[in-house]
Amino acid sequence: MRADFKVVLDACVLAPASLCELLLRLAESPRLYSPRWGPEILDEVHRTQVGKLGFPKELADYWRQEVDQHFSEALVTNAEPLECACETDEKDRHVLAVAIKCGAEVIVTANGKHFPAKALTPWNVKARHPSDFLITLFSMESGVVVSKITGIAADRGITPQEYLTKLSKVVPAFAAHVANELNWELG
Repeated sequence: MRADFKVVLDACVLAPASLCELLLRLAESPRLYSPRWGPEILDEVHRTQVGKLGFPKELADYWRQEVDQHFSEALVTNAEPLECACETDEKDRHVLAVAIKCGAEVIVTANGKHFPAKALTPWNVKARHPSDFLITLFSMESGVVVSKITGIAADRGITPQEYLTKLSKVVPAFAAHVANELNWELG
């Protein structure tokens, strides 16, 4: 994987705060991949943050502004015409359309069943669970991943192990893998 490797992040991996923060930090310098999303993905994140996760609307609005400002190159527009050629779950056709439009080979999603291989193969796209994607990044650049985890933990005033324990609720396989590799105990 290269730093310019384009990866579409589905709304379900951007909505959980701890997972989103790690994914976006790994897309900052030194960047391990180049994130992509469409307006509909960001709209879905906003709806989830407010409607399901209980974020105040102002906080969700702020998140969106920050993402737009710091990852302006990630926004893929005008992918809608491609949706009719997508055979994924109807609610997620916009995600595959974004991948096709920007030439991404990977969609990171926790909803793998919505992205069957037979729908992705014609486009040379694969769906990857966030744990699997993060384990791949860790295998390639463990020092960078640990540095980002440590930085997030410091920003939150907790230990890296405590942050990894929080992550284990969303990406348990990744958290277990890192803890095992580093001989860390999860709480």
